[in-house]
Amino acid sequence: MSDSSPAALVVSPAKFTRKSVMIASAAAFSVAAIGGAVFGFSWSGGGVQAVAEPPAAIASVAAPAPTMLGGSSLPGNFADIVERVSPAVVSIKAKVSGPQVSELKGDELENIPPALRELFEKYRRAPDRAKPRGGEVQGSGFVVDSTGYMVTNNHVIADATDIEVNFVDGTKFKAKLIGRDPLTDIAVLKIQGGSKFPFVSFGDDRSVRVGDWVLAVGNPFGLGGTVTAGIISARGRDEVGGALFTDFLQIDASINRGNSGGPTFDLSGRVIGMNTAIFSPSGGSVGIGFAIPSTTVQRVVAELKDAGSVTRGWLGVKIQSLDDDYAQSMGLANTNGALVNEVVDASPAAKAGFKHGDVVLKMDGQSVKDNRDLSRRVAALQVGQHSKFTVWRDNRESTISVTIAKRPDEEAFVASNDRNNEPGSKPDGLAEAKIAALGMDLATITPTMRSDLELSKDAAGMLITNIDPDSDAAERGLQPGDRIVKVGANEVRSIADVNSAIASAKALKRPSVLLFVERGNNQKVFIPVKLKKIG
Repeated sequence: MSDSSPAALVVSPAKFTRKSVMIASAAAFSVAAIGGAVFGFSWSGGGVQAVAEPPAAIASVAAPAPTMLGGSSLPGNFADIVERVSPAVVSIKAKVSGPQVSELKGDELENIPPALRELFEKYRRAPDRAKPRGGEVQGSGFVVDSTGYMVTNNHVIADATDIEVNFVDGTKFKAKLIGRDPLTDIAVLKIQGGSKFPFVSFGDDRSVRVGDWVLAVGNPFGLGGTVTAGIISARGRDEVGGALFTDFLQIDASINRGNSGGPTFDLSGRVIGMNTAIFSPSGGSVGIGFAIPSTTVQRVVAELKDAGSVTRGWLGVKIQSLDDDYAQSMGLANTNGALVNEVVDASPAAKAGFKHGDVVLKMDGQSVKDNRDLSRRVAALQVGQHSKFTVWRDNRESTISVTIAKRPDEEAFVASNDRNNEPGSKPDGLAEAKIAALGMDLATITPTMRSDLELSKDAAGMLITNIDPDSDAAERGLQPGDRIVKVGANEVRSIADVNSAIASAKALKRPSVLLFVERGNNQKVFIPVKLKKIG
């Protein structure tokens, strides 16, 4: 059996509210029903079979574009391309054992990308769902050289104890993991046995345009050897599944469960992407699929083959994007840039002089679009490389030179569990003041409050004790128990500090102020709040 369903991706905007969108991994997951035994598939016994040496035409799969009908943009035939490339595309069965993602609704079992797993941890931890299970993940992959190196998605093989690959001609082999990169969802395998294998070549995804024809080949629903056609629907999709280092290609060639890790071909028969996820309200294809661009796949594959892991540059700042309200509150002309809401201690950024509240406008002379753009570009830098950043600070631009370091292991960046304070209750004995311009009441933090609210000894700022439900602050998700640490670039330790910062914003004729807010001991974010007109 091969049951699967979409996973829910919760996207957290730059405020404490949430909105949801459905993103489904394109891997099919089958799980045993009794005692950890595996049903619904069979594993080959004994030794692996040898693959005959492929004809020369297969080893070099770049094919001429199909003929056009009457000079129109419709291709006349894809068959020549498919005939050449399909021998190098494989179906993958990855055997999984041990605790797995548990049933959400009976048939909702799925091996999903790391960025989505967090959403299911509460189910995974439940006592009645912690029983060991076994099963298999079905996905796709493609061979990239004649010695048997092949590529697939990390989420297809992440928890695998045994990997089998099936070629379109029916031959089967075992494969071992060479390296994987969860941050781009890319993995490299090496086929065991055999001598020479058919393979495909990479193309340059930067040369394809929206509207160009593409082919997707893979193993949907375990069917194997399936080809679909469509076009490039969009480029630069960076909001897929919380991906930090990937700008996805959006395609409308039909991809479904089991297509994960399969190639997307251009009309020359070259790989310009790797199918990874679909947008779907139902779990099936609705014509919105996402592929990792070939330039990203090639770069990661080269590092995984060489070292088994990927090294990325690290600046050492936590950042968020800007919107119109953010930009206006800081006196910026547009929303380009990335706002620094935390500088990591002893990081390259800290050593170079980055400050909380800086807005990174340019990197090495090139404008920064948003936080994702900056993250990807920093990650692409070499360790030890010197880079210059133009930042907006105190209403003017400054230049900061940084020596890039190696990005620490991802575990160091896993967010701590949120410890949100319950809204509504107000500590006793507070001397508070109403800040009419913000639509809230604030109070200084006392030792008793630190204990009652379980705050750390160095928790700073002014405590919000009441919110006007009709205020912009309430609309943006602020609530009693949150702390305002800064207004603009000014730290606040008293009501006078808050009033002074508001007066400065009004003098500069800014419609809003930028509040740096902390909730509990973990959540930290900048939030622009419109100033209410009094009187």
